[in-house]
Amino acid sequence: MAERVVETEPLAERSTSVTVPRIRWRQARRINDVRHVPEEVAIAFSYAGSTHAVMMATPADLMDFALGFSLTEGIVSTIDDVDRIEVVHDDHGIDVQIWLRAEKGDALIARRRHMAGPVGCGLCGIESIDQAMRTAPPVQSTLNMSANHVAEATAALNAQQPLHQITRAVHGAGFFMPGAGMVAIREDVGRHNALDKLAGALLASGHRGGDGAVVVSSRVSVEMVQKTALIGSGILIAISAPTALALRVAQDAGITVVALARGEDFEVFTHPKRIDFGQV
Repeated sequence: MAERVVETEPLAERSTSVTVPRIRWRQARRINDVRHVPEEVAIAFSYAGSTHAVMMATPADLMDFALGFSLTEGIVSTIDDVDRIEVVHDDHGIDVQIWLRAEKGDALIARRRHMAGPVGCGLCGIESIDQAMRTAPPVQSTLNMSANHVAEATAALNAQQPLHQITRAVHGAGFFMPGAGMVAIREDVGRHNALDKLAGALLASGHRGGDGAVVVSSRVSVEMVQKTALIGSGILIAISAPTALALRVAQDAGITVVALARGEDFEVFTHPKRIDFGQV
């Protein structure tokens, strides 16, 4: 249950952004001032004391990050598979230590026996090309959205990213439910990280993935589709364009890809029946 997922010590205060001096050149004038830039910290995920992956990420929402990474990498299926989580800070980074229920822990040990070694962000914790190209699980969501909902979702994502608003340098991932609005948003310097944090937030809060749409401030790569499928959402909305592979995987998984969503305009690439174009 969720109450087993605990931090054994309070998180130390780590800033998610810092102010740095800069020189701006505007209209043939030199201006000395400052700018906010996001922090980037090495964050390790360790399972039963063994490091599985290390990412460069924003040092926030680490519990969500650990849960979401574990879910989208296929290590756990539900929050009940996690026994506890501890967050350990040092001068070089953050070690997020995760303990799993016995059967999941044994499965991960067996999986790691075949790994060449831990890897960094991108395709995390995988050991073969076949796993990198893994089939996304089919999504059963019956959610439909209007064109107005799509515009509302992207507007909400843009408006509710405080770190991006001061740095203009991080990605956001949100979960939009028609009638309820944007129920969760997470930010990170990495787009995969932001989506993993969102997945963890949904897992911890008990929101069902099929009840809402995933909304991201990035392009639609195959990994973003795979993670959306594991969340269980049938609609993925993005402000940028998709890749061809992402669309093939989304088509097979039953995911509606809405991309290039800016203002009231957007493009639908797969499973368009989920979008009601009559409600404008």
